[in-house]
Amino acid sequence: MDRFTDWVLRHRLLVALGWVVVAVAGGALAPTTVDRLSYEFALPGQPAYETNVDIAERFGGGSDDPLVLVVSGPDAEGRAVALARTVEQQVDGTRTVTARDPGAASLTGRGGTVSMVVVQPRVTPGPEPYAASQPRLERLAAQARADAPEGTDVELTGFTLLSEGGASGDRSVLVEVVLGGVGALVVLALVFGSLLAGVPLLVAAVSILGTYLALLGLTGITDVSFVVQYLVALIGLGVAIDYSLLIVTRWREETAGGRANDEAVRAAMRTAGESVLFSGVTVAVSLAALVLTPLPFLRSIGLGGLLIPLLSVATSLTLVPALLSAFGPRLTWPRRASSDGRSRFWARVAALVVRRRWLTVVGASAVLIALAAPVVTLTLGSPQLEGLETDAPASRAVTAAIDDGVPAGVLRPVELLVPTADVERVGGAVGDLDGVGAVAAPSGEGWSDGGDTLLQVWLADDPASDAGRDTLDRVRDVATDAGATGVGGSPAEDADFVSAVYGNVYWVVLGVVVVTFLLLARALRSVWLPVKALVLNVISIGAAYGVTVLVWQEGFGSELLFGQSATGVITTWVPIAAFSFLFGLSMDYEVFILSRMREAYDEHGETDRAVVDGIAHTGRLVTSAALILFLAFVALSTVPSVEVKILATTLALGIVIDAVIVRGLLAPALVAVLGRANWTMPDQLARVLRVRPS
Repeated sequence: MDRFTDWVLRHRLLVALGWVVVAVAGGALAPTTVDRLSYEFALPGQPAYETNVDIAERFGGGSDDPLVLVVSGPDAEGRAVALARTVEQQVDGTRTVTARDPGAASLTGRGGTVSMVVVQPRVTPGPEPYAASQPRLERLAAQARADAPEGTDVELTGFTLLSEGGASGDRSVLVEVVLGGVGALVVLALVFGSLLAGVPLLVAAVSILGTYLALLGLTGITDVSFVVQYLVALIGLGVAIDYSLLIVTRWREETAGGRANDEAVRAAMRTAGESVLFSGVTVAVSLAALVLTPLPFLRSIGLGGLLIPLLSVATSLTLVPALLSAFGPRLTWPRRASSDGRSRFWARVAALVVRRRWLTVVGASAVLIALAAPVVTLTLGSPQLEGLETDAPASRAVTAAIDDGVPAGVLRPVELLVPTADVERVGGAVGDLDGVGAVAAPSGEGWSDGGDTLLQVWLADDPASDAGRDTLDRVRDVATDAGATGVGGSPAEDADFVSAVYGNVYWVVLGVVVVTFLLLARALRSVWLPVKALVLNVISIGAAYGVTVLVWQEGFGSELLFGQSATGVITTWVPIAAFSFLFGLSMDYEVFILSRMREAYDEHGETDRAVVDGIAHTGRLVTSAALILFLAFVALSTVPSVEVKILATTLALGIVIDAVIVRGLLAPALVAVLGRANWTMPDQLARVLRVRPS
């Protein structure tokens, strides 16, 4: 590390200019990168996905839920039929279903004053599948409302619109980064009280823009999921600040100890820099295990997870020492007083934890187990309609129609691809099943192709409910036996997504655990410290999942915090995406703490004293970094999309639980309990890892 640092200091101007070029290019090309991201959760080989691809190519739709026009008032059905004809004429490529199509009578409510038109427009690639047609449908709905007599209403709605909170357009992730950056600046200003607060933010900005530039190249090779943009922006913000904050804090300690500026930079790089390098590589290599999965969605998260820490490490180990060498003393303005980096508050906390180690272990473990317990009831899927209810007209219209007897599954139909000659037989067999509200066989243009006809099955219950999922299973079995060539629609694809992703996720997690253990064992020269770190990661993430289940699936606090009812489920992709975020961040914090404890133990050989020294020097850093990320995730929760709100909740809770309960209390208590065992490694493992045994 000394030779590398010397090179950076000799070429600090070249280093700075290089990163300026990267940042400018990344910023200029960031919109292009975002435009190239994929919004498809491809599931190659899964039956529902393959059927939906076939449906989309031949008919349009498939995994994209339809829009719905809700007409209420006198002669609702007649007006709905007339509106459907207008839509077909003025919105090219649009298929419709009304109550007068075969099998679709239930689109009109029992009272006759509410009737629906199911509208399947042509899909546009990108974040909004109906970006081209939705504005025209909204104008037609407004025109129909204006032309209708008093007491008649027309609303455009649909599951996609409701899940996005009624917002139009996809809000840029830049908003979350700016909000998170403002929160980070406030926290860093309180930590440093000087211009040094700007260094971690500058490094984070360069890291994020550099990663976006790398992603642009990656999109030319493979599909990259849109989820990665959030991962890059928010995790990049947190990790880059963590790494640079660790180096800057250590530099301040060394200058407080009397070292000259460049010597302090070298000492900081020799200690904190090595921790940053190891932490970044550990996170990158462990998350790269996702690349081995058969699903493009998870592979892209793995690749994104690989790039973020690597770019953050690169900027932290080059740009930070260059800036500190050139401007370090001047950046301490206006707080000129040096700091040895030791927090008296965290030293007292650590000393108390060491004295009450068993009580802390039992108490913290009990709290974490209680928080994680609800995870056993975790149910994956798309949000239930009840969880999307708001005071918006589009939501009220849907609620009124379902209350009047329209099947809840209309907004998320199950689609059957059936040979035209077998339509009556398949439709009859499926329609007789308990839980099926209706089987529509529209005869209009666009519903038949090449000897196949597309049927729509509307479940009586919400497809995301327990009853709806049970009915879906029966529909898939009976339809296939009766002669259907494929069963598609978003409910069926959701079910396949869960089995495809989480059926093999154990092998992915096992791979991550093994790789991380080996890297930690080599760096810390210990076998029990890595075991402890991995166990704590599992407990921490489990607690975050558990509280998310309480808030969103069960509804404890969702109204108070977000003004929305319980969704009844957790979005299918949230747990695996949250794992990618939280595992890396938790491992960062653990590496910072354990590396400092290891350093202290090597110095004086006393475990209890090493625990206090390690927490005293890293407690404030970890909590500050966690607070920055917590604020970033709070900003993310303001996105209208319910699915993003669920992800933001998991991440924000996970960071707080991990930093305060796990790393602040349980981790140091366990190190104190293990005593001498922390610092030992079997000779055989030491030889395999090529490290000197303790």
